[in-house]
Amino acid sequence: MNKSRKSLRARLRDRKADIGRVFLAMVFIALVLYPMVRMFAYMDGESIQKVVTAPSFGTTVVHSLVSAGLSTAITVVLAYALAMCTERSGIRLKSLFAIIFALPMLIPSISNGMGLIILFGNNGLITRLLHLDGGIYGLPGIVMGSVLYAFPVAYLMLADVLKYEDASPYEAARVLGIGRGRQFAAITFPYLRKPMISLIFATFSMIVTDYGVPLMVGGKYTTIPVVLYQEVIGQLNFGKGAVYGCLLLIPAVAAFVLDLLNRDRGNSAYVAKPFAPDGSLGKKVLSYLCCGAVAAFVLLNLISFGLLAFSKDYPADLSFTLDNILKTLRMKADDYFLNSLLIALFASVLGVAVSFATAYFTARMHSAASRFLHLASITSAAIPGVVLGLSYVIVFKGSPLYGTIAILVMVNIIHFIASPYLMIYNSLSKLNANLEGVGHTLGIRRSLMIRDVLIPQCRGTLLEMFAYFFTNSMMTISAVSFLATTENKPVSLMINQFEAQTQLECAAVVSLAILAANLLIKGVVYLCKSAQRRRSPVKAESSA
Repeated sequence: MNKSRKSLRARLRDRKADIGRVFLAMVFIALVLYPMVRMFAYMDGESIQKVVTAPSFGTTVVHSLVSAGLSTAITVVLAYALAMCTERSGIRLKSLFAIIFALPMLIPSISNGMGLIILFGNNGLITRLLHLDGGIYGLPGIVMGSVLYAFPVAYLMLADVLKYEDASPYEAARVLGIGRGRQFAAITFPYLRKPMISLIFATFSMIVTDYGVPLMVGGKYTTIPVVLYQEVIGQLNFGKGAVYGCLLLIPAVAAFVLDLLNRDRGNSAYVAKPFAPDGSLGKKVLSYLCCGAVAAFVLLNLISFGLLAFSKDYPADLSFTLDNILKTLRMKADDYFLNSLLIALFASVLGVAVSFATAYFTARMHSAASRFLHLASITSAAIPGVVLGLSYVIVFKGSPLYGTIAILVMVNIIHFIASPYLMIYNSLSKLNANLEGVGHTLGIRRSLMIRDVLIPQCRGTLLEMFAYFFTNSMMTISAVSFLATTENKPVSLMINQFEAQTQLECAAVVSLAILAANLLIKGVVYLCKSAQRRRSPVKAESSA
């Protein structure tokens, strides 16, 4: 009798798990795959012909490829140089430099473009100070803004890769008298080849699908995302918008597939011998100069927002005033900021819950359905935000969801879920695979094992996931631009509105508000993780 009861309970647990997997699979089908299929179906021959035969089509494609190619090359070189400076040299203030380098990630890309206008525009501060001729608009502005927007991500990825490189082969090479050039060709290049290929394609995809920077500083140098934005927002031409959306999917999907095929499945977390920082004076001086110059430019870009936000009449009168804040509030910025906070909080809480549930099924309960869930969870990384937003317009326009906060929360979760899912998937995969079996033997319910064992072990990762969802939901403009209305609009979309009305002071106020909110959340998460480390000095989970 006892055996039959235990067998019945086991079948019920398996049945509940199957129901959970099926439910999550249906969610991903409905919110990821189905919108893409509908967008493809929305294209017709007439729309394709209009796009392809347009006189500006070829020029727009070339502009996108050239600007993204140049920006990617500069971004990767700059990120590698900064990663070498912070991970290989003996300079101090490495943590401070890393924090400053990450600041452009906490504001919308369109704000980075606006900062360049404040500094290098026709009436820019540096333009007037140095009496420069010409403007930032066009290809130079797009490249500079795209590098500022993309290099923090590239730097963090390369710094993480270099942190886990083994120093033993280099020591052996020096003993054998092998020069630095041959060391790079025989040791460094093979180690970095796979991460660098993934980084290059990911950076290119990130830049080529962004419309914030080109919209702000591109001028007449139009790119595909800008044309897509103008077709849908300006002319409500969803057929042509779907064609441009499919074009943007090509580099994003290529980068995603290449990353899957190129991913190193070896155990790169083990380091036989870490690198000792190079304490030579020449390298330290060069590292300080490189890091200091980039940090100064990043801070100057952000300080320009403050200068503009509190200036009486930029650029004629730079005296201090609070009128710009009051003016921004009169245009309902406080209501839209509240919308952003609600969207970010709901997206963070629900996104962490969905990511954890999905990762639990894929990392701890292997099956054919689990493999589908894993692929569906990371597939959203291959869909640019502007394309995902357009597909949601096509699917949900006219439904009760359209025009509500709920659809903005939903699109943000799907847009950003890939990275948090991989964070918690890796954390759960590292935990002992026999925990559930031991709990089952002792008669402990699975829900209690998750609550009392797995979640405490992954608490640091869960906090990082929350911060990731929150900061990205606060600053995104691409995924929500087609779905927002005057009632549910997030505050980030006001930046483009103010720029179009030549009210840069108000746009600067909004950018600073977004940065302040994201810095606050990052600070709270850091304090929570620090408190957790003090309470639990010995942890099974590695720090995220």
